[in-house]
Amino acid sequence: MQTKTPLPSKQIAIEHCQSPVTTGETNKWGIIIACGIIGLWTISIVFFLSLDIANIQLFWLFPAVIWQMFLYTGLFITAHDAMHGVVFPQNKHVNNLIGTLALFLYGLFSYKNLLRKHWLHHHHPATGIDPDFHDGEDDRFFAWYFHFMKGYWIWKRMLWIVVIFLGLHYLLQIPIINLILFWVIASILSSVQLFYFGTFLTHREPTGGYTNPHRTRSTHFSVFWSFLTCYHFGYHKEHHEYPNVPWWKLAEVYKRKS
Repeated sequence: MQTKTPLPSKQIAIEHCQSPVTTGETNKWGIIIACGIIGLWTISIVFFLSLDIANIQLFWLFPAVIWQMFLYTGLFITAHDAMHGVVFPQNKHVNNLIGTLALFLYGLFSYKNLLRKHWLHHHHPATGIDPDFHDGEDDRFFAWYFHFMKGYWIWKRMLWIVVIFLGLHYLLQIPIINLILFWVIASILSSVQLFYFGTFLTHREPTGGYTNPHRTRSTHFSVFWSFLTCYHFGYHKEHHEYPNVPWWKLAEVYKRKS
């Protein structure tokens, strides 16, 4: 296990490895894709929160929640790309503003705090210093997931979520069932999706131990299923090797290295 001292937040800088993809296209499309995801999430959540569920067949509610979950995951992936400076590399402040907005919409998370923790993860993956790793004793899914979530739990944030929840219900007359299904449950399921495909499957210690310095591996799904499962976040070894490649280019890197 690595024993390096964690880097202070001001020293945790974005690393730039030699990218195997064209950076010009990345610079051009990053902000368009990010704004598209944020815009689509906004349209979708407004539509679902205003939906009269009493007139909707139960059969359609499940795919609707899954769709909203998928868009929540897109928000986090957008913020994650911003942490690597690839949403809008031409302007750091615009890049970070988009990441801040995406995380706020996702769950009122602090961009600054998650940026610091995420780069601890990159500098010390799958170690006791890694905030996304398990407690060192129990690496089973649920134990690891709850340990993972506990590391990001802040009571002040939860209080604000409750305040907003009640405000949306009593001031805007949004039904509680809509808020529970498309705001609460969809976001929680998104956290499970991100954890399972982006942390649990990719950073579990394989039989025989880790075989690369990033202490990770990729899920070998097809490009189609890789996108549906977690915006190509399962191509995790490639992400750690080339952290300056945006999520929508990871499939290209994966295919080139396969």
